[in-house]
Amino acid sequence: MRHTPTPHSAASQPPAPRPAPARRRSVAALAAASLAGACGLSAAVFSTTAHATGAPAALAYHVGSSGSDMIEPWFTVTNTGGATLSLSTVKIRYYFTADSVSSYQFACEWAQLGCGNVTGTVGALTAPTATADHYLEVGFTGGSLAPGASTGDLQLRLNAAGWAPVNQQNDYSFNASQTSYGASNTITLAVNGAIVSGTAPGGNPTTPPTTPSTTPTTGPTSSPSTSPSSGGGSPSAVMFDDFSYTGPSDPNLGNHGWAIRTGSGGPGVQNTWAADAFTFPADSTAKGGHVMNLKATTDGTTAGTKQAEIDTTHQKFFEGTYAARVYFNDAPTTGANGDHVNETFYTITPDNSLYSEDDFEYLPNGGWGGPANSMYTTTWYSADAMDRVTNDAIGSLQGWHTLVATVHAGTVTYYIDGKQVFSSTGKYYPRQAMTIDFNEWFIDLPFTGARTWDEKVNWVYYAKDVAQSPADVQAAVDGYYSGGTHFKDTVPNS
Repeated sequence: MRHTPTPHSAASQPPAPRPAPARRRSVAALAAASLAGACGLSAAVFSTTAHATGAPAALAYHVGSSGSDMIEPWFTVTNTGGATLSLSTVKIRYYFTADSVSSYQFACEWAQLGCGNVTGTVGALTAPTATADHYLEVGFTGGSLAPGASTGDLQLRLNAAGWAPVNQQNDYSFNASQTSYGASNTITLAVNGAIVSGTAPGGNPTTPPTTPSTTPTTGPTSSPSTSPSSGGGSPSAVMFDDFSYTGPSDPNLGNHGWAIRTGSGGPGVQNTWAADAFTFPADSTAKGGHVMNLKATTDGTTAGTKQAEIDTTHQKFFEGTYAARVYFNDAPTTGANGDHVNETFYTITPDNSLYSEDDFEYLPNGGWGGPANSMYTTTWYSADAMDRVTNDAIGSLQGWHTLVATVHAGTVTYYIDGKQVFSSTGKYYPRQAMTIDFNEWFIDLPFTGARTWDEKVNWVYYAKDVAQSPADVQAAVDGYYSGGTHFKDTVPNS
């Protein structure tokens, strides 16, 4: 979580922000896990003895929310057998009553192995009971567990369409008292179609799931998607900048609505934001031949650390299309590798009752106990309550990438290089105008020795009130370059 800026003039400093909350809810447990290959986990994080003797896997359950706005079960799966366990053969079923709700939406809020590797479908029981007429079936797209290894946290959510209230008290699998991980006899775990722990309502089924009533709304799509379902057309206003500035003190930077942060506070290493962390050098790999460079440096001490952040001075960006071309690095420019560094493009509001934030955050070496090469796309509802939905697309993003987020008609959709990677709906949608921001910062300082990390930004673009496809975004940006336009902003300040 980063600071939450308040609109300020170009000449003023951003106010001191509140301390940043921890970004993950089970950091200590997650930090115990390590990854081996794509989703092959090699360290056991949780264990449970409540499984059939000789069973190949064990399930642990932890209630995430006991409220009436969502069902939030958390799981871990541990390989208790003597051979490698293919996760594609594993299914978890959580049983509940739909009450008067017509449909449900599944979301993976966070997963140690990445939400893109987790699936969730809702099915109807052929023999309903008083406490269950539907089930959430959780599966995996692939990966494997070595003997004794665990998936780590699977923090999942199921909400009613339109965020209608839900009654968990009459749900077969719900256990409000299970606030730490443990076994559950009312949630089933199956391997290769055979239940190895738990009992289904009315006895364990012998038939496969019925056709699901919903499909996952998180995780990468199976093929590139470049066209939002609706909302295209001409924007009512635009902002474009290719960052043609001479340096951090260039007056045009402030005149164009940007402020480099030099104030106190977090996130990361407190009180280390510096104006000289920014340069605007020539770069032959960039469109137009130059970039904005964010430089985060450290010698492993707070006194020897500088972090970089730049924000728009006006909180005026709401529904529409946000885009930037960003160069991510998997290794430092100088010094030893190993830092938990965060390279970002995001939008945000002050921390108030209408808090809103949409993120692209790349962690080349992981962080908060998560895996390396993690790109988190996240939509926030409340920072204080840690209420957000997120997806982790795991894989190296070394080099240039075009990031696009559309905020339109109640859905936030995230794209990387033209491919949709995540979307959020319902309450996970901005509620007020935001600023546009970039920063690069250290989550912690794990060792001493001088090193430098760079993040480059080629251009940034915003189209008001429309959901443009990544192809339309690129066409608009190409038009500015071919026309010799370095900066344009027609978005009203209020």
